[in-house]
Amino acid sequence: MKKQVFASMVVLAGMGFAAASQAKAQDNITIKDPAEYNSYQLASTQADPKSKAAAYESFLQAYPQTVVKKMVLGELIDSYQKAGDSDHTLSAASRYLQIDPNDFGVIYLSVALKKVQCAKTSDAQVCADLDALAQKGLAATKPADVSDDDWKKKTSAAYPLFHSAIALDDVLGKKDVKAAIGEYRTELALYPAESTTSGQALVDTLQLAEAYAQPDARDMLQAAWFYARTWNFAPQAFKDKIEPKLEYWFKRFHGNLEGLDAFKVAAATSLFKPDSVEVKPAPTPADLAHQALTGGDPTKLNLEDKEFILANGSKADADQLWALLQGKETQVPGIVLEASATVIKLAVTPDAKENKTADFVVNLKKPLEEKEIPAVGTEFKVQPAIQLNAIYDTFTAVPAAAGKLPSAQIVLRDGEIIPVKAAAEKKAAPVHHKAR
Repeated sequence: MKKQVFASMVVLAGMGFAAASQAKAQDNITIKDPAEYNSYQLASTQADPKSKAAAYESFLQAYPQTVVKKMVLGELIDSYQKAGDSDHTLSAASRYLQIDPNDFGVIYLSVALKKVQCAKTSDAQVCADLDALAQKGLAATKPADVSDDDWKKKTSAAYPLFHSAIALDDVLGKKDVKAAIGEYRTELALYPAESTTSGQALVDTLQLAEAYAQPDARDMLQAAWFYARTWNFAPQAFKDKIEPKLEYWFKRFHGNLEGLDAFKVAAATSLFKPDSVEVKPAPTPADLAHQALTGGDPTKLNLEDKEFILANGSKADADQLWALLQGKETQVPGIVLEASATVIKLAVTPDAKENKTADFVVNLKKPLEEKEIPAVGTEFKVQPAIQLNAIYDTFTAVPAAAGKLPSAQIVLRDGEIIPVKAAAEKKAAPVHHKAR
């Protein structure tokens, strides 16, 4: 997040957005009061940014109606930026906009900083303020003393940020994912093609994929496309996190992973999915469940696929699978949503994790001591240091509702948290010393 703010400030300075440069028109204003002038001179000649900012704050407190207030606030913004103090930079920018509410550069800077606050806090008012600033930036008109070319350069750099900021408020503040999708698409279309493979454009490409995966605006093919697009250009550590989501939604739409490699290649060459890239939709969920059940040994399917069959398959298919599972032991990889000494509730499938719904309930074989109870958010994996094993007991199909896909709640018994035993250390061979 800090890197994002820094990048925004670099762009800001490079385009001549700095508030101090906007306020130079006040240079010819004379401070008539000697004491006020000396105070201003003392502040303006400070070399250290922190000291300079503190001196300017003292000056404004002593002379709140000074004729050079706009210029001082511009210098104050610059000083706080150089000191790396984003909160006070935003405060100074807010005061600056009270004097000159249409300063495009300061609006841009304010949006960049406020966006970080919104993302960090998810506070509805902070995000609403961010939205209002971004809308103000989009509505700003070209000043008379700015050339058309310069204005185009500034808006080309700023408009993507404004749309990204509005999208963030749509997600965190308004909870309107469909609106966020529109803003993200508008934002990404504004970037030059070469700029969409890194930086904020790539980050928001991932955000667009996440938005398309949400129940309220779900489009599985679009989600897969933007996950694929992000996967192509993300660092390896992020590829490993994105790829499971890409495969999940591609498979959910198409029914299997056939054609995924070509899909990835296509996504590397185009930001938005062209009509020429065709992916056949999967059969009905019941058909998919039947294919999964009959396509091999159903007992070797992962838990997500087993749950999918139990939730979406015909009664005959669900009963057939459950007959194979009931009473058998399995590992339960998932994220802990709730835990007590006797019961652990987990989200296993991506849908369950997204909606924070416990699709697996593990009744433990013996009560845990308090220190052994896993914390909420603990993730059990297939091959971690600690595994969660249990025996299939019962299941209940949960129909689709309120934008959620059908699911199944699976209850297991005799659950145990099992540490993986470390290999025994080899005994060190004795050292033999030759007699002298």
